[in-house]
Amino acid sequence: MTIFVFVGSLLLAMAMGIPIAFSLLASGVALMWHLDLFDAQILAQNLIGGADSFPLLAVPFFMLAGEIMNVGGLSRRIVDFALALVGHVKGGLGYVTIMAGCLLSALSGSAVADAAALTALLLPMMVKAGHDKSRAGGLIAATGVIGPVIPPSIGLVIFGVAANVSISKLFLAAIVPGILIGAALWLTWAFLVRREKIVPPPRKSAGEILTALRKALWALMLPVIILVGLRMGVFTPTEAAVVAAVYALFVSAVIYREISWRDLYGIFVAAAKTSAIVMFLIAAAMVSAWLITVADLPSKVVGLLQPFMDNKILLMAAIMVLVMAVGTAMDMTPTILILTPVLMPVVNAAGIDPVYFGVMFIINNSIGLVTPPVGTVLNVVAGVGRMSMDDVTKGVVPFMIAEFAVMFLMVIFPWLVTWPAKFFHG
Repeated sequence: MTIFVFVGSLLLAMAMGIPIAFSLLASGVALMWHLDLFDAQILAQNLIGGADSFPLLAVPFFMLAGEIMNVGGLSRRIVDFALALVGHVKGGLGYVTIMAGCLLSALSGSAVADAAALTALLLPMMVKAGHDKSRAGGLIAATGVIGPVIPPSIGLVIFGVAANVSISKLFLAAIVPGILIGAALWLTWAFLVRREKIVPPPRKSAGEILTALRKALWALMLPVIILVGLRMGVFTPTEAAVVAAVYALFVSAVIYREISWRDLYGIFVAAAKTSAIVMFLIAAAMVSAWLITVADLPSKVVGLLQPFMDNKILLMAAIMVLVMAVGTAMDMTPTILILTPVLMPVVNAAGIDPVYFGVMFIINNSIGLVTPPVGTVLNVVAGVGRMSMDDVTKGVVPFMIAEFAVMFLMVIFPWLVTWPAKFFHG
C-alpha cells in the first residue's frame, strides 16, 4: 500500500501536468499523510537540507563551464580538430560527431549541452554532404548520451551525493565505459554508412591537422587537467568544477577572445536558470528520499527482488530493465533522485560494488535521454535541427540498440567497469 501511495500520487501529479519537482513534493506530502507524519516543518527542513550540500556546488559550476565552452568557441575548435583528423574518411562526418561528442563530454558533462552544440555545428554539414537527415540526427542524439558518462558528469555528481558514494571514484570508473559506448556508435555508424554514395572531402594535410590541433589545444587541455587533478588528489570533484569554469572563462576571454564582458551577464544568467531547475529538483527529491527511508520502502523492494539476490548478474539485469522502463517516461535527474534511495539498499544487500552500480545506473539513465516518448535529448536535436520527433526517433533506434547492448555486456562482464576503475584510482 505504501508503494502504491507514493508511486500513484507521483504518476497522478505528473499526468496532471504538474512539473516534476512539484510532483515529487506532492507525492512526499501524500506519503506523509499516509504515514500520519505530516508536518510542514519537516517538509521545509528536508527541502532546504536537500540542496545544502558542498558536493552539489559542482552542478552550477559545471553548468557554467558548459555555457562558456559553447559561447567561447571551445566546442567549435574541438569539432574542427576532429574534422581535420577523420573528415576525409567515408562517412567521416559521423566519426567526427562521435569523436567530438567524446571530447565535449570531457568538458561539459551535460548531454543536452553537447547535443545542442553538435546539432548546430554538424547536422547542416552532414545533410549538405548527402547523409540522411534522420540518421544524422539520430547519431548526434545518441552521441549526446556519452555526455553524462565520461567525466566530469553532472549525473555522477548527483548520484554520488544521493547514494553517498565517492564522486572521484565514480568519475574515474566511468572513463572506459564512456569510450566503449563511443566505440559501439563508431561500429554502428560504419555498418550503416557503408552503402551510402557520398564523396568525402579531401584529406587534410599534416600542416592543417597541426594547425587545428594548435587551435584546439587549450580546449583539449581541460579534461586532462581535471582527470589528472582528480587522480593525483589535487582537488575534489567540486573544486574541479570551479577549475573547469575558471579555465574555460580564461581561455574564452583571454586566449580565444570570443567572450567579452558584455557576454558574461547572459552566460551567467543562462547557467543560473538551468542550475536553479536542477537544484530545486534535487531539493524536492530529498523530501521523498527521507520519506522513502522512513516508510522502509527499500526493504519492500528487496523482498520483490529476493529471487535474484543470490545471482549478482541476474539482479543487475533485472534492475537495468526496471531503470530502462522508468527512463522511457522520466528524465534523468528525477530518475536518479527517486530510484537511488530505493535501489542502493538492494545493491548493498547483494554485495554489488556501489561504484560499479553507480556507473551502470548513470549509463542506463543517460540512454533514457534518447528513449521515446520523453527523450529530452531527442527533443533538443529535433528543436535545434528543425526536425520532427518521429524522424529523430527513427534515426536513433540502431544507435540506441548498440548502446543498450554495450550496457548489458558490462552487466555480464562487470570487470569491464571494475578493472579500469581500480587501474585509474590506484
